[in-house]
Amino acid sequence: MEVYDIINTERKPLLKGWIRALLIIIPFFIFTGVFEVIGYFVLGLQDAKSKTFTETTISQIISTAGTFLLIYIFTRFIDRKDFKSVGFQLKGYTKDIFSGIVLGAVIMTVGFLILLALNEIKVTDVVFNIYNLFISIVLFVFVAFNEEVFLRGYVLNNFLQSMNKYLALILSSLIFSLLHIFNPNFDLMSFAGIFLAGILLGISYIYTKNLWFPIALHFSWNFFQGTVFGFEVSGLSMYSIINQDTVENNLLNGGEFGFEGSILSHIFIVIATLLIWQFAKKLEN
Repeated sequence: MEVYDIINTERKPLLKGWIRALLIIIPFFIFTGVFEVIGYFVLGLQDAKSKTFTETTISQIISTAGTFLLIYIFTRFIDRKDFKSVGFQLKGYTKDIFSGIVLGAVIMTVGFLILLALNEIKVTDVVFNIYNLFISIVLFVFVAFNEEVFLRGYVLNNFLQSMNKYLALILSSLIFSLLHIFNPNFDLMSFAGIFLAGILLGISYIYTKNLWFPIALHFSWNFFQGTVFGFEVSGLSMYSIINQDTVENNLLNGGEFGFEGSILSHIFIVIATLLIWQFAKKLEN
């Protein structure tokens, strides 16, 4: 009995969940900075402005490796758990991935068509480049893994171990918004949009503890928003098949920050969140 108790004690996390969730934030910025410097060294770059689209993607891959290393260190030595505890269960993962991709595609397609019909945006060109399309897919896959493993897989996961699941969801979404505060053209509407997106991305996780759906949704949201329909992605411009301009920057089209800063996006996110919440609650019961 004594041996069993000692083993159990050794396997307990070193700190409370909310402390672990906050404790990892500063190391995350340190690891991100260090691995960005490594990326510059590997690519032979002097500064971020000189990066090509391909180099940006390679830099993101290296940065994601740093995030995974950091999460592994924390889960192994602070949480004292296996890395897969962040949410990589294989049961039903294909359905989760499919559902996430479809939801992101539907929201962006409907949003684009509504704004086009209302003459809020106009298509200026269509440019299809198979290489850039492939690079875009790789880039947004790694962006999705990077942010979801950190924010939902670790931060939200640990908040859930210390507090009410809805409070944990709100706090993790607030951190998600704050991480985008230095993005171009970030304002109050952008903050609200990213915050609501954090709620959407985390609502299924608080019931399932599985990352596949939010990863797929995060990827699909960014890919269809930026690469397919030509909106800025959280204020950032990049290659897109459809090139479009806003007729006049306003709250309906999101202006220079992109669709995430629009009222229309906020409405879609709230509706999608409520639907997922109801579905997840039924599964839990």
